Amino acid sequence: MTARPGARADVEPGDRPGPMPSFDTAREITRRLRRAGHEAYLAGGCVRDMLLGRPPADYDIATSATPDQVRALFPRTIEVGAAFGVVRVAADDGEYEVATFRTEGPYLDGRHPSSVRYASAREDALRRDFTINGLFSDPDTGDVLDFVGGRADLAARIVRTIGDPAVRFAEDRLRMLRAVRQAAELGFEIASETLDALRRLREGLRGVSPERVRDELVRIVTGPDPARAFALLRDTGLLEVILPEVAAEVGVAQPEAFHPEGDVFEHTRLALGHLRRPSVTLAMATLLHDIGKPPTFERGDRIRFNRHDEVGAAMARRVMERLRFSRREADGVAGLVARHMVFKDLPQMREARLRRLLADEAFPELLELHRADCLASHGDLSTYEWARARLARLAGEPPVPPRLVTGHDLLALGLAPGPRIGQILRAVEDARLEGRVRTREEALALARDLAGHPAPPADASSRQHGGR
Repeated sequence: MTARPGARADVEPGDRPGPMPSFDTAREITRRLRRAGHEAYLAGGCVRDMLLGRPPADYDIATSATPDQVRALFPRTIEVGAAFGVVRVAADDGEYEVATFRTEGPYLDGRHPSSVRYASAREDALRRDFTINGLFSDPDTGDVLDFVGGRADLAARIVRTIGDPAVRFAEDRLRMLRAVRQAAELGFEIASETLDALRRLREGLRGVSPERVRDELVRIVTGPDPARAFALLRDTGLLEVILPEVAAEVGVAQPEAFHPEGDVFEHTRLALGHLRRPSVTLAMATLLHDIGKPPTFERGDRIRFNRHDEVGAAMARRVMERLRFSRREADGVAGLVARHMVFKDLPQMREARLRRLLADEAFPELLELHRADCLASHGDLSTYEWARARLARLAGEPPVPPRLVTGHDLLALGLAPGPRIGQILRAVEDARLEGRVRTREEALALARDLAGHPAPPADASSRQHGGR
């Protein structure tokens, strides 16, 4: 059987939408296949996770049945890679990938095999990526088929490629990132020969599509141990290939009074480790929050990074666009990076500006970034706790009423359309938020007064960029 060019050979666990699949349903699928005379086993990551005592994210099934035979047995199927012998069986509790045992021809494009033929269970195991993912299991008996030494590597807590790592990584260069991710997720070491190949072949990642790198990176930064993953990315040289802006942080010194933890990269790595089940936006903003420091580094009376938040926000947007994140995600990350230094002025901030900041829909994630930022450096959470207390106090207050004065009111006062309208509306709103006006009459009186005077000066509370 020959695969069609461009078809995807593998679908990573966790990529599927919908309900969570169950062991019982997966077992019933294998039983139906066996009753029809076919071999059928649980395969790959679910076997690994069950042997480690971890709940599998999903259940994949490997079988001797061809796609046509699978479709004949199950009325609800979805073709996701029929040229590769892959069919998804739809059940009430989710979808189950059922793949025909196969072996593959050369990978000419670094992602897809040039040909595929149906094969035995042993041949199917030998074409997989890592030994710990090459195991099969009988769900009725619990017996494990191990053709690749996966059980020994599970016991030794090692991530190792099946066969020659150079061959495995040449087949799909994204496997280099997956090796790092799985080692970090599982708390495993990477086998020495696999680690050597990562370092030697890292430039091959430049040929992987930005979308695939992005998806793997998201799984790393939102995973259980991103701090360790980024240490591995640095040590293997993969970081410089996929995120040179973050790699540039390595060795960039910081003022010890604020950052006893070490250089900028160590700070970033530790901050990622302090996140708690972050969104993609928060995780990526934490990863990128200090990429403006290397280009703004100055050493005078002390080390400074003046305007590193502004510079970093522009850089973060470019990184997000390069990796093909959505516009919404790029905007969110750039906004968090741009404002992550605002907390140093928070307790002294004018009431109107403070209330606007606390009411911003992005503030909860900005506050969590600040918490991780502090824990990864000086450890002082006093401003974080102060902000939480203010939020709690505001939550107990009556809802803020609508604006007391609108642009139409100002036009009725005789003001010409233009930027002056916005300046006066903002000044009146500030007065309301600070309690200086409480009624519409008071607000209109203030608007009339302001309309007869020069434009108010820019917000004097705009911060100086100290750049810690």
